[in-house]
Amino acid sequence: MKLSDFDFDLPEALIATRPVRPRPAARLLVAEGDAIRDLHVRDLVDLLRPGDRLVLNNTRVIPARLTGERHRDSGQGPVTARVEVTLLEPAAEGWRAMAKPLRKVRVGEVIRFSPRLSARVAEKGETDLRLVFDATGAAFDAALAEAGAMPLPPYIAARRAPDAQDAEDYQTVFARHSGAVAAPTASLHFDAPLLAALAARGVDFTEVTLHVGAGTFLPVKVEDVTTHRMHAEWGEVSERAAAEINATRAGGGRIIPVGTTALRLIESAADDAGCIHPWRGPTDIFIYPGYRFRVTDALMTNFHLPKSTLMMLVSALMGVGRIRRIYAHAVARGYRFFSYGDASLLIPGGDGGDRG
Repeated sequence: MKLSDFDFDLPEALIATRPVRPRPAARLLVAEGDAIRDLHVRDLVDLLRPGDRLVLNNTRVIPARLTGERHRDSGQGPVTARVEVTLLEPAAEGWRAMAKPLRKVRVGEVIRFSPRLSARVAEKGETDLRLVFDATGAAFDAALAEAGAMPLPPYIAARRAPDAQDAEDYQTVFARHSGAVAAPTASLHFDAPLLAALAARGVDFTEVTLHVGAGTFLPVKVEDVTTHRMHAEWGEVSERAAAEINATRAGGGRIIPVGTTALRLIESAADDAGCIHPWRGPTDIFIYPGYRFRVTDALMTNFHLPKSTLMMLVSALMGVGRIRRIYAHAVARGYRFFSYGDASLLIPGGDGGDRG
């Protein structure tokens, strides 16, 4: 299985840098079996059935992008210099982070981001470092909210800087547990009226937590994709969430994760028989064609980068040839791609993914 199997041509003009408003006005490509329909996210109310269960990732994106000044004593007096930092994930003590310029950062120096937030450089590696902040808990959250900016994905950040609007746009309406440095973007299409309309339709909801890491944007560098090593992300499926999903499956309802993050988490928590168990910890599950889905019946997701692990995941669900046709249709019809783009509802059938 080659990396080139998951490549496609994407016009740069289709990369969305702002979301549409209102959120459910985004377009929705519905692929069921070999059929493709062009609808809108608001049409989920008619597409989903009573007894279906949407699995939502309730992680909250932190304002992980920081600008500060490095402070150290050179032996000939204090030295200060500007540095840009992006938090990656919590460490045993402090946070792993990227820094720009990394080569000039020294272990032991202090980076001051605001009067309320500073960090000491505890370790430095070839690609990142570990920071220990001078605040923890609620004090850290408040100081970070004041000093930080939303960590927009590279393909948006290269086109414009984050601004105050992103604090709302790049956060789901059901975000509860802080820890992600990237949004579960399929969930960005939901607002309170749509959630209420789906509930009135008889659609059920289950919340799980997967803190999306910056590794979600890392490129695959091996030609044989089966040798790719997936980054790990921390997640939790509560006892209540497991019971809700199992009850829906027993009752004949469909389990539809909203986003690849929710899908990867529930597949990590499922046994071979498709029973979900309470689960907490890191997952590095890598889903590519040939994977046998244990619990997922369909998936709502945005459109993904060429040659990415997420392209491999949707190809596993729908089949490589079918995903090629779906993406060719999306490009031809001008769908908006990536984090602030449009959505798809992928329902396997026929020669699609391997169903458990």
